[in-house]
Amino acid sequence: MEPPVEPERLRASDADRQRVADVLSAATAEGRLGLDEFGERLDAVHAAKTLGELLPLTSDLPVSGAVTGPLRASGDGSGSPSTIAVFGGTERTGEWQIPAVHRVRAVFGGIRLDLRQVRLSAPVTTIQIIAVMGGVEITVPEGVTVEIEGNAVMGGFERRAAGHGPPGAPVIRITGHAVMGGVDVKRDAR
Repeated sequence: MEPPVEPERLRASDADRQRVADVLSAATAEGRLGLDEFGERLDAVHAAKTLGELLPLTSDLPVSGAVTGPLRASGDGSGSPSTIAVFGGTERTGEWQIPAVHRVRAVFGGIRLDLRQVRLSAPVTTIQIIAVMGGVEITVPEGVTVEIEGNAVMGGFERRAAGHGPPGAPVIRITGHAVMGGVDVKRDAR
């Protein structure tokens, strides 16, 4: 019988690398990392093969959820816990499932989320956004309550889609920060 493999020697998964990228994005948005250091660490995230290579990348950051041991994908399995765009773009459209809390990180990139056909996992869905020199566009369907609480520094965080749906309607709560970036939330025009 072989001895168990030390956690630091376990192979890193895409979900492990994504979680570390989330922590680094949040630290950059908070001003804890400069853009050059963020880029260097992000390169190291993508090159990491083991959990031991990922651990030092967040060990000096006092960020909630920092990587301290074996990583697990967050969420309850009812949808991807996050959408990330770094130096590129991504979009989620059509039918997809969103968990009760969904993290969105756009760093020098753009993200488009279309929630018109999304399957909600909970009566209240929170979308936590950090946009650093990037943009996030969210389209919400009619018939839902939309709450928007965000801040922008040299950017924008649009609130025009906020409003109440019918009694008992699902709630989509959008929160976050835009630093030299923008967040635009709009209602379905159809």
